[in-house]
Amino acid sequence: MEEFEKIAVICILTMIIHSVDTLSYSTRIAGIRTKKLAVALSLFNIIVLVSRTSNMIQAPLVGSIVDSAIKFGRQDILGDFRLIILSATIGSIVGAMFIPTFINIFTYAINRLEIVGSVPNLLMHTFSINALKKVKKSIAPPSTRYLKQVRYSGIPISLVVYHTLITSIYTVGILASVYAGVVIPAYRLTASQLSGIINGVATVLYAVVVDPTAALITDQTLQGKRPAKDATSLVTLLVCGKIGGTLLGQLIFLPAVDIIVYFTKLII
Repeated sequence: MEEFEKIAVICILTMIIHSVDTLSYSTRIAGIRTKKLAVALSLFNIIVLVSRTSNMIQAPLVGSIVDSAIKFGRQDILGDFRLIILSATIGSIVGAMFIPTFINIFTYAINRLEIVGSVPNLLMHTFSINALKKVKKSIAPPSTRYLKQVRYSGIPISLVVYHTLITSIYTVGILASVYAGVVIPAYRLTASQLSGIINGVATVLYAVVVDPTAALITDQTLQGKRPAKDATSLVTLLVCGKIGGTLLGQLIFLPAVDIIVYFTKLII
């Protein structure tokens, strides 16, 4: 595969991963609409798990670019990595544009899951003619309505800040670890293995700092303790944080590479 083709495949894959990850936030609003929050969150967790696991596919593909660069003495691959990170931003924006549509789709999926009884059965039903007709009816044009409904007073700013920072770590974790191999080619395998630790730390931070607060706000909205706009504001701000996190990834990429190089040298 040519170098250009590799970059194109990686960028497309990155866009898909981040689009799906962004769309998963719409399950919270769908859960409130259907009053089946537990089912909605289970779908959310499945989507996030698939998205984060798919993110690992990046490593061998990006690693092949680094191997080729080292083999042929190329040092000008920073632009390739910047382009991959930009693809994450584009994917997040595309996902945000389709959130109105996927709120409708997830609302239907949650209600249908109660009937079919399991996710595998739900997936089988997805390919039926009735389901495809329902999906067609669920299509909604991109709208700025959710941005206009944001209530900043109802959502802790710290939640959005933490979410943005954690997203930036997710965005560059694998890429920075692989790129560190260009800086220290003799120890690139050790450097690349640190990506698992980086993403693991980000996962723990998300589970401890972001997810409980987001779940509490969603739960309080479902119980009527908060206005429905708070749930919409939560999802909107999390999506904005997601996009902002990918943009922040451009800024922290090289510092992240330096940190990985430092710890790699410390290990060896």
